[in-house]
Amino acid sequence: MKKTVVDSLIIGFALFSMFFGAGNVIFPPYLGLESGPQWGVGFVSYFIADIGLALLSMFAIIRQGSPGGITSPIGKGPSTLLMCAVVLCIGPMLAIPRTAATTYETSVAPLLSGVSPVVFSIVFFLLVFLLCVRETAVVDIVGKVLTPALLAGLLVLIVVGVVHPMGPVGEAPLVENVAATGIEAGYQTMDVLATLLFGYIILKSALEKGHNTQKSQARVVAGASVVAGIGLLVVYLGLTYLGATMSQFFDITVDRTYLVTSIVQGLLGQGGIILFAVVVALACLTTAVGLVSSCSAYFTGLSKGRISYPVMVFLLCLFSGVVSNFGINEIIAIATPILSVVYPPTLVLIVLALGGKALHRRCWIHRMAALGALAVSLLEVIGTYTGLEMTFLAHLPLADLGFGWALPAAICGLVGVFIPAKAPLAKE
Repeated sequence: MKKTVVDSLIIGFALFSMFFGAGNVIFPPYLGLESGPQWGVGFVSYFIADIGLALLSMFAIIRQGSPGGITSPIGKGPSTLLMCAVVLCIGPMLAIPRTAATTYETSVAPLLSGVSPVVFSIVFFLLVFLLCVRETAVVDIVGKVLTPALLAGLLVLIVVGVVHPMGPVGEAPLVENVAATGIEAGYQTMDVLATLLFGYIILKSALEKGHNTQKSQARVVAGASVVAGIGLLVVYLGLTYLGATMSQFFDITVDRTYLVTSIVQGLLGQGGIILFAVVVALACLTTAVGLVSSCSAYFTGLSKGRISYPVMVFLLCLFSGVVSNFGINEIIAIATPILSVVYPPTLVLIVLALGGKALHRRCWIHRMAALGALAVSLLEVIGTYTGLEMTFLAHLPLADLGFGWALPAAICGLVGVFIPAKAPLAKE
């Protein structure tokens, strides 16, 4: 039992820091500013839509035994295609390059003018490569070394801000619907997709620590998920409150990064700016390590070992280093429409995966529900990027929260209940 607790803490700290990227430093304070006196409502809605869904995904992975078990009910070909899209978007196409670009723009450029972004990206990904190349050590390095340093910096900032707030909480919210704003912010983080990647390395770490049975692995991973969830709850709560105390200085036109920088400088002075630079760098580095390691493990398994793990780590670091020099805005612009299509069917499959392994064997509920979510998300992206009018999409329930696909997915899933799994089209 003692070993289970210790392993859960180490893996939980690693999972915390893998989730906690630079975007997670910036979103909560801005949400607090928008929410004003309702900052608690904004925090709860954000936490549920972000980490709540991500932890739901972790428990779905435990239920299925592997991340692949979540997508497998839609068939081998579609499952592989969807997982590759998820891994590419959350990995080398978006999240991994963004960690380097964000570190450069928020931590390096403000303090060390004249540093070339190309040189920085080489140094950043060389460090990521060195931390990832020993696959068995990734979780221990992140959980025992990097996360405590990251947490210490964040807690110093939060404690000072609570004891000596910058100002009173705003008298009124700056947005019409605080809960909707919080849900939308949590939805945009896409952490639930990252869970499908982290699941591979977390399960493998549990196995390598001697937890050989599925029951033992499930116990450790569940404990780690709770540890990560509690850590994120404390940090997000504190950062949201800090943002709420800035209402007398800024309105919602303020840049998110500038807001956080102003909070840090106001609370801790110039030394705080250096602390913030370190916190952001650690947040980005730990996320990059988790993503590179997880993506490499997935593609190595997909190639059935023909491409070794160290080689895959090198290739991902090289590709991500090149893409990171495009800049944050360009990276997001390239990947946003792809993410908008990939996320809804993936979330549908995660929810259905909580029903166990036997459900998809009886009917087409998984395939039809995912198809319904995919169809609506495709139409939304086509309408957004081509200018075609699809006003009917705006009238779907929850469309204003980014969940317009939910009802069509539910209806299609209900239809799938009546399609037997042994039908000819169901063969994989």
